[in-house]
Amino acid sequence: MGILDEDVVRVREAADIVATISEHVALRKVGRRYQGLCPFHTEKSPSFSVNPELGLYYCFGCGARGDAITFVREVEHLDFPEAVERLASRTGISLRYDDAAVGKERKRRDRLVEAVSAAVDFYHRRLLEEPDAGVARRYLRSRGFDGDAARRFLLGWAPDGFDALSNELQRQSFARDDLVAAGLSFVNKANKLQDQFRARLLFPIYDARGGAVGFGGRLLSGDGPKYKNSPETPIYQKSRLLYGLNWAKEEIVIRGSTIVCEGYTDVMALALSGEPNAVATCGTALTEDHVRLLKSFAPSVVLAYDADAAGQAAAERFYQWEQRYNLSLHVAALPAGRDPADVWRDDPAALAAAVRDARPFLEFRVDRIVLAGDLSSLEARAAVAERAAALVAEHPSELVRDQYVVQLAERLSLDIEAVRSAVTRAVRRVPIGGSRTAYSGAQSAGGTERAAAMAGAGRAPDPDRREVEALRLAVHEPERLSGRLIPELFGNPLVRGALDALGPEGDLHAALTRANDEERALLERLAVEEPPMGEDPDAYVASVMVQLVESSARRRLDELVRAGDDSASEMKHLLDELVTARTVSSWSAANRVADQLVPWVLVSPKEPR
Repeated sequence: MGILDEDVVRVREAADIVATISEHVALRKVGRRYQGLCPFHTEKSPSFSVNPELGLYYCFGCGARGDAITFVREVEHLDFPEAVERLASRTGISLRYDDAAVGKERKRRDRLVEAVSAAVDFYHRRLLEEPDAGVARRYLRSRGFDGDAARRFLLGWAPDGFDALSNELQRQSFARDDLVAAGLSFVNKANKLQDQFRARLLFPIYDARGGAVGFGGRLLSGDGPKYKNSPETPIYQKSRLLYGLNWAKEEIVIRGSTIVCEGYTDVMALALSGEPNAVATCGTALTEDHVRLLKSFAPSVVLAYDADAAGQAAAERFYQWEQRYNLSLHVAALPAGRDPADVWRDDPAALAAAVRDARPFLEFRVDRIVLAGDLSSLEARAAVAERAAALVAEHPSELVRDQYVVQLAERLSLDIEAVRSAVTRAVRRVPIGGSRTAYSGAQSAGGTERAAAMAGAGRAPDPDRREVEALRLAVHEPERLSGRLIPELFGNPLVRGALDALGPEGDLHAALTRANDEERALLERLAVEEPPMGEDPDAYVASVMVQLVESSARRRLDELVRAGDDSASEMKHLLDELVTARTVSSWSAANRVADQLVPWVLVSPKEPR
C-alpha cells in the first residue's frame, strides 16, 4: 500500500534533478552533463555527474547513483514515500494512494508534528519572556549558556500550571485527540486535558528530517524525576531518535564522524566549542537502531561519555556493531566524572581536544586499567595484565587481540608469551554466543560469500570495454542501434543482463525497475557518461558495432577451431577482412563485413548456417 505507481512516475519526470541536487551540491555544466563534488563522500576532485535528460546521477568515486527521488531520500534521510511527497510538493503534483488509510495516516502524522512545533514556539517564548522562567534562565547561565544559545537550540520553559499549553493549542484549533496523540497532554481523572510537562526546562527533539516530535524536560527544583521525556507516540520513539541530529547531520557527513553524548546540554556545549557534529540519545542507551541511523551519515562514531560504564554493559554489542556496520568506534578521553558540558564551561579548548584525540574503544578501556593500576612490582603488574587481558579477550579479531598483547607486554615489562597466554585463557572463558560467536556469524552471513566471490568462485569476468561501449550507446542513442544489438554479441553476463533489461525499446527508466542491483548500477553509471559521438555520429556508431562484432566473432572462431570445424577458415577470412578495414578506419566497409559475420556468431559449431 502506498503512492500510486503512475504518480511516482509523474513526480520523477517532473522533478528537475539539476535544481534538486543544486540545493546541496555546486554543479558545473560540462558538455550536456553537470559535475560537482559528491555529497556522499569526501573528495577534492569532482566525480559526481548528473544527466538532466535522463534524470539520473552517478558518482564515479563511491558509486552513489539514482534519480531525483533517490537523491532526496539519501541526502535528507527520508523513506521512499516521504521523498516522493517532498518532490511532489515542489512540483505541484497531487498524489493519490492505493489505500485511503495510507494518505490519512500521513496527514495524521503531519498534524501531530504541527502540534509539537506549535508547542516548541509556545515554550520557547515562555523561556525568553516570562518572569516564572527566571529559574531556567539562571540555570542556563550557571552552565555557561546565554540567550543566544537558548535561541539557537530553541530551548523552552514549561510553566508550573496544569493546562497552559493545552489551552493555548486548543485556541490554535488543535483537537484534544491531537494533543494527547502527540504526547503534549493527557486526560486527567476529571476528564480534562493536563499538560505533560510542568516546571521544566525543555529541550525540543526533532527527527532527522527536522520535524518536531517531542521534548526532553529537566526538573530544576521540587520533587520528581530529574529528566522526563515525551511518551512514546506515533512520531516519537526514543530508541530511534537522536537529539540534535537535525542540526548536526550536514556536519556529520562533511566530517565523516558523529559524536554521541548522553545529555542535551552536552550536545549544545560541543556545538558551541566548534564540534557541531554531536548528538545525544533521548533518555536511553545507544541502540542498534541508533547505530544503523548514524552509519547512514558517517562511518565513525566518537563516544563522549563514561565509556568505562558503557563498556561494562555494551562491549559485546559495540564490537558486533563495528563489524556488522563497518563502523569505527572511538572514545573521547574526558576527565573522570565530568561530562562534555562541564569540561566546556571550564575549558572549551580541552573539550575540542578530547574529541580530536579520541581513541579506539578497546584501547581506551585498556589504557584506563593500566593507568589506574599498581605497577610497582612484578606481582602487581601481572594482576593488571590479567584484568586487561579480560578486556582484550572480548574483541572478536585474533589479529587485534595479538596487537594488544604486544602493547601490554611492552608497557608492563612482562614476557610477551605470558601475556598472550593470559589473553588466551580469558578468550576461553568468553561465554558461547558471546562477541566472537556473533562476529563469526556476521562474517558467515556476508563476508564469506564476498570472500568466495573475490576468490573467483563463479565470478564473472570484468566486462569487455567494447561491450560496455555498445551498451552505453544503447542507453543514449537507442534509435541508432535499433535491431542490431542482439544478446549473442555479448559475452559478459552483467552487460548482457543490462541489455536484456533495457529491451528493444531502450526505455532506461523501465530497465532500472527490471534490472538487478549490479545491472542497475552499470546502467546508471553509463547514463551519465556521454558517448563521444564527435562530428560524424554515423562513423562512431559503425565503429562501436564493428568492434563489438569483432569481439564476439573471435570468441566464436575459437569455438570452431576447438571443435575442429572445417568452416573456421572461412570465418577467419571474413574476420581478417574486418580487421583490415577497421585498421584503416574504413568504417563503412568494416560495417558491411560485420553484417556478414553476425550469422556466424548466431550458430554453434557443426550447425548449418
